[in-house]
Amino acid sequence: EGEGPSGDGGAEGQNRRVYCGNLSWDVAWQDLKDHMRESGEVIYAEVMTEGDGRSKGCGIVEYATAEGAKEAISTMTDTELKGRMIFVREDREISSGGG
Repeated sequence: EGEGPSGDGGAEGQNRRVYCGNLSWDVAWQDLKDHMRESGEVIYAEVMTEGDGRSKGCGIVEYATAEGAKEAISTMTDTELKGRMIFVREDREISSGGG
């Protein structure tokens, strides 16, 4: 359990990030962060928004560890946040600029 860079190769941070979907429009990043804390230490949370500021109903959460992210994927899917069952999966960041 040493500090320092882990030998994960190029995808630094990628395996610590999860994608959360089916979020209620009431959910702000603070709500998401608080909710996702159950599976590990959350260092970053974001809810995707449209140009007009409305929630897209999905978000990204980054954990301090890959274990936290794995735990979230296995335990936080189908948990209820603001009255909706959310799903959690790996964040496969699609780097195409299209929308």
